[in-house]
Amino acid sequence: MIVRTPSDFRKQISAGGFDARSPAAPRGVFLVEPASFSLAEQSASDNKYMNLDVEVDHQRAVEQHRALTEAIAACGIPVVRFPGRAETPDDIYPNNVFATAAGKFIVGAMYHPVRQREAGRADIRAFFTKLLGYETVDLSGRDLVAELTGVLIVDRARRIGYCGMTNRVDDAGCQAMHEAFDLALTFQFDLAANEYHTNIAMSVLSSRALVICPEAFADPEVPAAIGAAFPDRTLELSRAEKEAFAGNIIALSDRDLFISQTAVDALVPEKLDRLREWDFEIHAVELDEIEKAGGSLRCCVAEIY
Repeated sequence: MIVRTPSDFRKQISAGGFDARSPAAPRGVFLVEPASFSLAEQSASDNKYMNLDVEVDHQRAVEQHRALTEAIAACGIPVVRFPGRAETPDDIYPNNVFATAAGKFIVGAMYHPVRQREAGRADIRAFFTKLLGYETVDLSGRDLVAELTGVLIVDRARRIGYCGMTNRVDDAGCQAMHEAFDLALTFQFDLAANEYHTNIAMSVLSSRALVICPEAFADPEVPAAIGAAFPDRTLELSRAEKEAFAGNIIALSDRDLFISQTAVDALVPEKLDRLREWDFEIHAVELDEIEKAGGSLRCCVAEIY
């Protein structure tokens, strides 16, 4: 079921039936390493978190990306790395193009042509289909836009999706993702006019906590309704914290929470303490070079379920 109003979403949550029955955290992750790190002009046209005037340091981006891989692996989480390609500079953010659900490999339908080229990668497709034996759900050839876990935040255990509408997803794309991820409920809503991806504005952490920036939503009743689905486990972000990528974080186990150093530095100590009180171990990774491309840590990590 897809609902489009805060009241309808609240009714569904109040009615129950969304028990945590599916795995909340992935079995592993995969990343795409920077090739010749650069900024994509097409992506910058609707991504306010990018500034084409800044200089980028390829070697520093490579080192930061490698440090992220090592931090994840140090927690005992399997990590697969694919090589990046110079002609697709945004491929360091694979979670928008590729995703998985139980036994499924999902390929997104990207808005910008520079990102559409990523969807055809034979090596990533073969890894999931030929090596892991996943069924492919290919949205890239359909008449829709669906940038997967960039626009759709998934409460995996309860099979609830949160889809923020921008030009990076349309109604058909929301419907297709609802089906591809086998969701029981999807809440479809509008983000604020200057936002492009939901995963900058919010994150569901291991299906047991929520981080959200209310100012990133067109209707203030929407974040309030989402917060009601996480009673006593909702952390609200200020605009400044959101713009430092404090919403672009990910829990890769029940406890291990990965966040960029930029975001940690922006969060007030009381909010970091609250995350720790909720039994999260915070792993901060310096990613300020990669963040120049308009995304942060969560964008770099594609989950394997």
